[in-house]
Amino acid sequence: MSGSGAPALDIAGVAGLRVAVVASSWHQVVMDGLVDGAVRTLDGLDVRYELIRVPGAFELPIVARAAAVAGFDAVVALGVVVRGGTPHFDYVCQAATVGLTEVSVKTGVPVGFGVLTCDTVEQAFERSGLPGSKEDKGYEAATAAVTTAVTLYRLTGRP
Repeated sequence: MSGSGAPALDIAGVAGLRVAVVASSWHQVVMDGLVDGAVRTLDGLDVRYELIRVPGAFELPIVARAAAVAGFDAVVALGVVVRGGTPHFDYVCQAATVGLTEVSVKTGVPVGFGVLTCDTVEQAFERSGLPGSKEDKGYEAATAAVTTAVTLYRLTGRP
């Protein structure tokens, strides 16, 4: 969901959901914006959430899985990976993306994907939700996670 063309999502009926916000620690200023966007969104929706910090984006899938197994209704995964001069960027991005997808599919718990995969720090700031940025990916990931949790509840009758 990039800035233009973002859908209007139905986020009614989410009060009382338990949401884990799993956030990496690299690129602290950008992460503060992402976390703030997610938390502000969840506060406005009257859901219960817990913020769980991990070292980096590579660690997001294992902790997201633990949160899903522990009974959270949704997970919001937040991280920042900025391209450097080595293939490390590609490996971390692929591991985080595939790992978080597997968590969601294998556990049935939705994971809002708020991992920025950027070529530059400036691109990360533009997506961080900080003052002056063009997008708020923390908000988008939280909205996606809770909307999907409600959709699953409507389909299956269980949170």
